[in-house]
Amino acid sequence: MRAGPRVSTSAGFAAQGFVLVMILSSLGSIEDRYGVDDGAITAAVLGVLVAAALGTGVADMLSRRAGGSRSALALGLVGIGVIVPLLAVVPSFALAVVGFAVYGLFLGMVDAGTNMQAVSVQRDAGRPIMAGFYASWSAGAILAPLVVSATADSWPIEPVHVLFLLATPVTWTAAALVWRDGHRGHDVPLVDAADRPRAHIPWRAVSVLGVAVVAFFVADNAAQTWSTIYLDKVLHASDRGAPLALAAYLTTTLVSRLVGDRLVARFGRVRVVRVASLVGAAGLLAVIVAPGPLVAIVGFAVTGAGLGLIAPLCFSAAGALAPDHADAVIARLNIFNYVGTLLGAVLVGAIGSASSFRAGFVVPVVLVLVVTAIAGRFAAPARDEQVQEVAA
Repeated sequence: MRAGPRVSTSAGFAAQGFVLVMILSSLGSIEDRYGVDDGAITAAVLGVLVAAALGTGVADMLSRRAGGSRSALALGLVGIGVIVPLLAVVPSFALAVVGFAVYGLFLGMVDAGTNMQAVSVQRDAGRPIMAGFYASWSAGAILAPLVVSATADSWPIEPVHVLFLLATPVTWTAAALVWRDGHRGHDVPLVDAADRPRAHIPWRAVSVLGVAVVAFFVADNAAQTWSTIYLDKVLHASDRGAPLALAAYLTTTLVSRLVGDRLVARFGRVRVVRVASLVGAAGLLAVIVAPGPLVAIVGFAVTGAGLGLIAPLCFSAAGALAPDHADAVIARLNIFNYVGTLLGAVLVGAIGSASSFRAGFVVPVVLVLVVTAIAGRFAAPARDEQVQEVAA
């Protein structure tokens, strides 16, 4: 039996989450291997984000040619399956930086392609299923550090880097499913660029949703990047206790996404976004005022329960802005992903270093409350509003 577009898109999300978090979980070993410091790794991560933004543009172009977003996603997954294993054997950090940039290009294609496919499949389903796709991403992300941890002492040579070889079977399997079963509704004939119709983007509405995307990824990356350090340096948690904050955050993020589609079907996007953002902000406030590790761990768990639904509902709302140009809209919105990722990884850390991490986590709280304020823009636009936005 064919897997179908829903399963193949879920496989793309899961593969992307697994490989990305596997790499992030291995950054310390990469530093040790090449003898570089945190500044060099930060510069490499910045290169990945810039390349990913370019990759989103490539996915946008491919989505308007024969094969549509299905080909953009499949090609991005194949590319990741080629470049990540090569990162296991490059002899110098300079070559590794180049490799990470190439990975970033394919990452951007997969980021955009998965969301394009998900919106198309949801439209055909006629009911909310977007959060379920992001649950697949969370499942892959949770599995990755468990695999890294379980195999850290099992390989005879450079264990973490040998582990990068897993990227090939994971991503190529997902790519095969996407190519075979991916949504084909937006396939278009191969035509010259001059003959392709220009995509009309409702920029005002996209910009509002872009603010929400930035807010989510700032908070998400702050939690993923700095939670362990916060518990270690500020709350003096034990070596075993500090990582529990990230585990709690990722687990409740997954749970919220597993139930999110049913909540949206019952209460609508606007109510779910409003409540989810308030829950996320409450969790972050608990983190800021936490007197000890236990309260902070609970705070991060509450944060994940709220924030987990914001990103999928941003892209779900974007897909409804201009249905005839949904892929182009999603490609533009995906750019805000990397702005938020950069700010979340860098800004909170910079404030934490200059002042305190308690102060650093104030920034995500404020941004998440902004999402509460703009939650009304997540409603499906009326047809006349769509026409006005496109005309603008």
